[in-house]
Amino acid sequence: MQLDMFGKTRYKVNLHMHTTLSDGQLTPAEAVQRYRNAGYDAVALTDHWFFGHGGEEDGFTVLPGVEYDCGTGNACRGVYHIVGIGMRYEPSVKKGMSAQGIIDAIKKAGGLAVLAHPAWSLNTPEQILPLKHVDATEIYNTVSGKHMSRRPDASLIVDMLGCRGRYYPLLATDDAHYYDGDECASWIMVEAADVSPEFLIPAIRAGRFYATQGPEVHLLQQEDGSFAVRCSPCREIVLYSNLAWTTRVFTGEGITEAVYTPRSSEAFLRAEVVDENGLRAWSNIVVLGEKK
Repeated sequence: MQLDMFGKTRYKVNLHMHTTLSDGQLTPAEAVQRYRNAGYDAVALTDHWFFGHGGEEDGFTVLPGVEYDCGTGNACRGVYHIVGIGMRYEPSVKKGMSAQGIIDAIKKAGGLAVLAHPAWSLNTPEQILPLKHVDATEIYNTVSGKHMSRRPDASLIVDMLGCRGRYYPLLATDDAHYYDGDECASWIMVEAADVSPEFLIPAIRAGRFYATQGPEVHLLQQEDGSFAVRCSPCREIVLYSNLAWTTRVFTGEGITEAVYTPRSSEAFLRAEVVDENGLRAWSNIVVLGEKK
């Protein structure tokens, strides 16, 4: 548990990781302990096609989780990895089901359906837009930038979806497999009253979190209609929207605030900050309206 710059209680959470129950290199107990030692308050064990029931012990929460996939390895034909978080029971998912079928089963079981690593999967907006009832997507996936992969960042896809009026809460996750640097690197800070699933899952569903590799970031609307980015000391603050030529970049040493008044044609805003060590944080999207 940590207090953010406004004094609100936040919990450090990783929602995507693997163990020896599928293709991870650590046992569930070892993986949980690795994250606990790194100051996390909660994780979800999301092994491939293996439903983890979760549990709580001494103030540390393991959320129910699982990862399903469908599609061939050819991204041109559609490759979808769907992570389920917080289900009340194991979803009724079978091999060969469509991405929508998997999402529906996760939702029926009371879980959050997350579109995992869309950049790694080369998901296009045309492939994503038909999907219904997706609760969140990963703007950053650590393992997708390690070893044989080099597509960890889904920012471009997120912004293209925003141009089509689709706005997802944005997660940063590890998707740890190797535990050689792909763990304890990207997470979310959740504003919740308690670390139990009863409080964490609704808070995540409602988007009460920011995604980060270390810095703190908040995108706040002000009374005059402008927006203020407030953050821990950083070297760069960037505001993204649907307008390609009005991206706002603020740079400096140890900057902690930037203020921006949106143009009338901007439909959404999101903030990204970079600290002196190159570590990043991402706000969730603020929807301004369906403007063109």
